[in-house]
Amino acid sequence: MKILQNSGVPIYQQIADQFKNDILAGKYKQDEYLPSIRGLAKELRISVITTMKAYEQLEADGLVTAVQGKGFYVNAQNAEMMKEQHLRKVEAALGEAIEAARVAGVSEAELTDMLHTLYQMREE
Repeated sequence: MKILQNSGVPIYQQIADQFKNDILAGKYKQDEYLPSIRGLAKELRISVITTMKAYEQLEADGLVTAVQGKGFYVNAQNAEMMKEQHLRKVEAALGEAIEAARVAGVSEAELTDMLHTLYQMREE
């Protein structure tokens, strides 16, 4: 796990986002426990409170559940919820791409062609 001190994104949010991406990508399976709060805090050299805040964020998002004395485990992921999460990421990335294209003077047709080409390249 990589934490960027100068990213402008709070550390707890960086941790939560990375776990969220890993869970949605299937790297953590249903009922699998996340690393212990203390262990992760020690590994990342951050406060236990920061780690706890990240885990609480994941719990609020419905991705994990806390078990007293055991830690946090991954909830079963609803396929529709996972698709919606991924669609939000796609929309955000495309929004950034559109803004960058406008700044660069790239037309909608050129941008569409670029997207099509990149999509085809990733399928191979």
